[in-house]
Amino acid sequence: MNQQRSRGSRPTLPSPSTGTLGAAVAVVALVLGFLILRDVRGDGGTASVVPVTDPTEQTTPEGGSIDPNAPTTTVAFAVNGFKIQVANASGLAGSAGDLTLKLQDQGYVVQKALNVAAGTAKRQKTGVFYSVGCEAASQNVAAVLGGNVEVGAMPNPVPVETATVGEACILILLGTDLANKPLAGVVGTGNGQVVQTTTTTVTPAAG
Repeated sequence: MNQQRSRGSRPTLPSPSTGTLGAAVAVVALVLGFLILRDVRGDGGTASVVPVTDPTEQTTPEGGSIDPNAPTTTVAFAVNGFKIQVANASGLAGSAGDLTLKLQDQGYVVQKALNVAAGTAKRQKTGVFYSVGCEAASQNVAAVLGGNVEVGAMPNPVPVETATVGEACILILLGTDLANKPLAGVVGTGNGQVVQTTTTTVTPAAG
């Protein structure tokens, strides 16, 4: 008699937990996101860096920047490093000699006073005229005179009685506005002392 084999029950596989499956999906998504972000940054596609500009930083026309916190630098300007010629264009006798002495008292090297050439019109406003290379010196002299003067290149011919200013690179044509008056913008202490000016530190542009 054939005995009928009993069929054994099939083993059942445990069903995956919902929580475990969700964690696995999250890990895969995280890995894929990291790989995608790395590729985008690697090919220079969308990643960018926006430079931050310091609102207190000043720029110069050359593209450099001025550090507002940088210390100022004191630059010495020697008032006895050039010669001045004063010529009387005011018509007031002795006024050119008076100005010459006042400038000498401040340490300037001033040649003997002259008159303007015959036929030269009398000036109301004093003029400061410079030869090439003495532009900064002319600004300094103009400031000592008070600043309200004409500044320009040396006229040719030179309108003085000797037709030359000799070794001077600055010519003052004294007008009636400053004749026999004190120096309105005196700086320095005389006796060959220097006029001090200040400058700021400028950082050159990169490249």
